[in-house]
Formats: sequence, C-alpha cells, structure tokens
Amino acid sequence: MEEDLSSSNNKKNVFSQFCTRISQWYQGVVDRTVPWRKSRWLAAILLIIGFLARVLYAQGWYIVTYALGIYHLNLFIAFLTPKIDPAMDFDADEGGPELPTRANEEFRPFIRRLPEFKFWYSITKSTIIGFICTFFDCFNIPVFWPILVMYFITLFCITMKRQIRHMIKYRYLPFTHGKPKYQGHEESTGKVIISPK
Repeated sequence: MEEDLSSSNNKKNVFSQFCTRISQWYQGVVDRTVPWRKSRWLAAILLIIGFLARVLYAQGWYIVTYALGIYHLNLFIAFLTPKIDPAMDFDADEGGPELPTRANEEFRPFIRRLPEFKFWYSITKSTIIGFICTFFDCFNIPVFWPILVMYFITLFCITMKRQIRHMIKYRYLPFTHGKPKYQGHEESTGKVIISPK
C-alpha cells in the first residue's frame, strides 16, 4: 500500500516538475521578446490578418470575430486610459481633479492602465484562441454578419468619442511622440566623504 502511494506521489512530482519546466521555458521566451517592440506588433498584426483571412475563407465564425473585436477594443481603451483616472482623483479642498495646469508645476508622466507589453500579449493570446476556435463547428453560430459589423462600428465610435472627450477634458495625451523629453542634470563632481568606522 505504501509502495503504491509513493509511486503515485513520484508520478505527480515528475508531472509537476515537467509543467514547471515548460512554464519557465515559455516565460523565458516571452521575456526575450520585450525589447523587440516593432517585431512583436508586426507579428500580432500578421496573426490578426491570418485570423481574418481564415474567417473570410471559411465564411463563418462571425460571432467569434465579433467577440474578439470587442475584446480588442476593450484592451485598446485600457491602453489609452491613465492608470490613475483624473475623474476619480478628487482634491478634498477644491472638489475637482488635481492636475498640473502650468509649465512650472510638477511633471507627471503618463502611466497607462494597461502597459504596452501586456496589451500586445493579450491581443496575441486572444487572437490565437480565436484562431483555434475557428476549427470547431460548435463556435460557428449562424448570424447575419452585417448587423454585427454595424454594432461593432457603432460601439467603436461611441467608445472612442467618450475616450477623446475624457482626454480633452483632463488634458492628457496617451502617446509619447511629440511630447517634450526632459533630461536630468548630471551631478557635479565633488569631494568624496568617507564616513569614519
């Protein structure tokens, strides 16, 4: 009885070690892609184009495409939104948001709610899942696809209009292109003071 128990624990241990190694290898591959921003996005765009080509060629899986589009729109809005929403950051004295309004006030960099790498990773992962779903007939629900396209365009326009109004109201720009870049001052050389022991 004890031998059966120890052999089953040994099998579980080997399986968990295998899963841990696969997970570590996968994480290492993902971590190595961090500096290759343009290549990552090019691969993601090609993956989306491949997914759309599969859907158009197979003439189906429009519900999967619609759900994927809504999810990508949700990710894009999170990418454009600041981590600390100015609409929720109220000052107790003034009753309004506290943001710098003059050039001599404190510089606050734009920090995204969804960082660029997580945005890319989520888009890539969801597109792969959507691509896999196109190989199963249970996800091929018959729908009238022009209505889904109309719903998506309407939802996109309403959501982006709200996001652009939010950006104008709280005066932030979620992109770093064209913003002034500040450089720190180098420390002047001085005497090195060694503390007594």
